[in-house]
Amino acid sequence: MKLFRSRRFDASPRHRKVYSAYEIAYSVIDLLAAILFIVGSILFLDDATITAGTWLFIIGSVFFAARPAVRLARELHLAGLGEDDQESYKTQENTPTKTNVMPSTTSAP
Repeated sequence: MKLFRSRRFDASPRHRKVYSAYEIAYSVIDLLAAILFIVGSILFLDDATITAGTWLFIIGSVFFAARPAVRLARELHLAGLGEDDQESYKTQENTPTKTNVMPSTTSAP
């Protein structure tokens, strides 16, 4: 099982859905970590709030550490979907679909 393939996320509609969900989680974690660091920095400016600022730095660091864990989980999930799902999607993609063509109601003279 090869991880971090560049086009695995686009292998099927299910792959795209899973990839999108993990990207949202990754972005939320990234944003929360940044906000915690900004607020922690502000709290660090006053002696009365240094302890709260320190805790926000610690929590923000945990969020930053979670980012690669989310990426790895995403790749393992996508790899676990397997090649079967990819092959069935490619087969469906290359199969011509029936079109609804109305027969002509006029007859030739």
